[in-house]
Amino acid sequence: MIEIEVYARGLRAESRLLELRGQMDLFPQVRYKVDAHHDLVYFEMDEAGTVTLSQLMEVFTNISLEPRLVGQVPEALQ
Repeated sequence: MIEIEVYARGLRAESRLLELRGQMDLFPQVRYKVDAHHDLVYFEMDEAGTVTLSQLMEVFTNISLEPRLVGQVPEALQ
């Protein structure tokens, strides 16, 4: 399993959360959980190759947020 945590300041706004949900509908193979109080999103994937790190980061830039990866990039996505 591959886990990624992303911080995106401003995510807690309800409109941004709805936009994030719409963007994530494009990636049904990726599970995610939002911690709106801390502007964090936790992603889980069963295997590499289904989604790239740049595609996940684009989800945030598409809704005018600046994503920051928390921790290290998992080896499977490098």
